[in-house]
Amino acid sequence: MAFKHSQSHIWKICFPLILCLILSTVSPGQDSALPNPATAPNVATPQSGETDTADTGKEAVGAESTAIEDVVSGGDPSKTAESSESGDIFSAINESLKPVDSWFGTVNGYVGGIIFFPIPLGGDNKIDFAVLVLVLGAAFFTIRMGFISIRGFTHSIHVIAGKYDDSNSTGDVSHFQALTTALSATVGLGNIAGVTTAIAIGGPGAAFWMVLAGFLGMSSKFVECTLGQKYREVRPDGSIMGGAMFYLSRGLAELGLAPLGRFFAASFAVLCIGGSFAGGNSYQVKGSLDAVGQTVPFFNQHPWVYGLIMLVLTAIVIIGGIKRIASTADKIVPIMCSVYVLAGLLILLKNYSEVPAAFASIFSSAFNPDAYRGGFLGVLVWGFKRAAFSNEAGVGSAAIAHAAAKTEYPIREGIVSLLEPFVDTIVVCTMTALVIVITGAYDYKNPDFPQEFRDQYVLDADGDAIGIKGAALTSVAMDGQIPYFKYVLAFSTFMFAYSTMISWSYYGERCWAYLFGDRSSMVYRTIFLVFTFLGSVVSATNVMDFGDLMIFGMMLPNIVGLFLLSGKVKRDLDSYWSKLKSGEMDREHQDKVKASSN
Repeated sequence: MAFKHSQSHIWKICFPLILCLILSTVSPGQDSALPNPATAPNVATPQSGETDTADTGKEAVGAESTAIEDVVSGGDPSKTAESSESGDIFSAINESLKPVDSWFGTVNGYVGGIIFFPIPLGGDNKIDFAVLVLVLGAAFFTIRMGFISIRGFTHSIHVIAGKYDDSNSTGDVSHFQALTTALSATVGLGNIAGVTTAIAIGGPGAAFWMVLAGFLGMSSKFVECTLGQKYREVRPDGSIMGGAMFYLSRGLAELGLAPLGRFFAASFAVLCIGGSFAGGNSYQVKGSLDAVGQTVPFFNQHPWVYGLIMLVLTAIVIIGGIKRIASTADKIVPIMCSVYVLAGLLILLKNYSEVPAAFASIFSSAFNPDAYRGGFLGVLVWGFKRAAFSNEAGVGSAAIAHAAAKTEYPIREGIVSLLEPFVDTIVVCTMTALVIVITGAYDYKNPDFPQEFRDQYVLDADGDAIGIKGAALTSVAMDGQIPYFKYVLAFSTFMFAYSTMISWSYYGERCWAYLFGDRSSMVYRTIFLVFTFLGSVVSATNVMDFGDLMIFGMMLPNIVGLFLLSGKVKRDLDSYWSKLKSGEMDREHQDKVKASSN
């Protein structure tokens, strides 16, 4: 590989870029008040607030067809502002970053104008370019792979249950650990806050389109994670390295597009590093601090303590590499998802008589031309946007985690990965949506709308929502159904953020090692931990937005690569499926089990 033999040259070229990325990934601190609608920018840049950036859980929102902004769910803005600048050193850092932050605000307008370029859909409705590409790409892969998300679903359950596990296969982690590591990066703050905003603004019908987009995204995950396995390599130290960097460089070289492949691979790696510092790290600290601080005011008053706790907990895990990250994720993810989903189920059971009406509302408003804000197309856009931002299907990040799985067949790991959008979007996000619909927390124009719900909205003179405290609204809605649930939700928010951080540290570290070599991995981890702490005390919203843009910038080279390489995946899938259906694969596995026992 060309990169492997020229790392010294890559360092000289990319190091200045990495320095720029470090400057561009300082998270907003606690002095961010609610956005001022009158001065909100109209350019297509992400808005800071409760968005799912690395859910990045992940979400860089982009310019909305409506003027809606999802606002930060912290406590008293003035109080948190005072807290974040109580120390002279933090105040000095924030002050010194203001010119840099201002400059990035200008840059965001240009960069965001490309990635989130608004595509007209008729009337006043528009959809971001990034969202449209991800959804159309997912639809193409669903058809190209023969609806693998349906016919491969049962097989994926068998695989993660250990039916085909082989300890002698090359890899660092099991199928289940690879799945939970990738899930921990996507199931994040946006599953709580972003979904609530989508339902509150797009109406109940947004949940239908969210589920449909999640279903389509299962095929995108399958393609990219299969390729991540297919083109991975075993490093000199015995560790596994794989992901979009490898299938873009190696795969496109096989198609006679080596220069383009190398450019795409390097671009993806640089963007992923920047995104890991921002959306996958500092934003998670900041967003979870805002939510946890509502329940535990001590952290609002002393945000640096929260940052220090996050730094220590993250360091304990990420210093150990993928094996320790996977070992932690396979415990955290099932617990945090189960607690949240069970709480949602309890609310549904408590209000079982209203469940049919909730589903009826979701389906009717999904196709109603007069449905809620923006009509039919407006509802569709909100649903597609939430799904695309939540599950990262097509972004390419998850392929890095799945490349480390122990398996003989790349297709098998691809089939495991299609469960990610199912769990993230179809299960967790849908649970949030149903709770919001059943409790009526979205119906802010209802004259009898409860005041505790109304307090979470920012309304203009015409009574239209221009800002929503998404996580706070979810907390109020669920706490009203389950007493003291706000404490459970605060813990869930913390765990969602923490799990996202440890997984994105691995994504960024693998991209760093791809560019600069494995020996420099500790340098990356050190920088990552510095920004973990800074996420709790530093304020630079435009700089943070630029870091969020990088995550969706990863989509551009990745989707092109997936499209060009989809034929290779289809041929491998046909061969694998033939072996599976004929029983050859089961017999092959049984023979290996017998041989290993002798």
